[in-house]
Amino acid sequence: MLVPDPKVVRQLLTRYATLRIAQAERQTPAVVGELEDVTRRLCVAMGAAGIHDAIARADDLLTRARTDRRRSPGADGESGLSLAV
Repeated sequence: MLVPDPKVVRQLLTRYATLRIAQAERQTPAVVGELEDVTRRLCVAMGAAGIHDAIARADDLLTRARTDRRRSPGADGESGLSLAV
């Protein structure tokens, strides 16, 4: 099974959350349509039948990606050091 890019998954999750907030504040046809599109894309990317499962899988993927990054600093050009000083 192909593993989606964590950056893409993070963007989809962020967009999904933003649209859910927009829908709660003021539901419009444009927001509904875009939310349906992002929901479908997130489900496809995560190989899930429903959004709740897709979000859980996405969270797991992002957790694993964070853990992998901590284990191998420098693998992607990063030093592993925090930017906060």
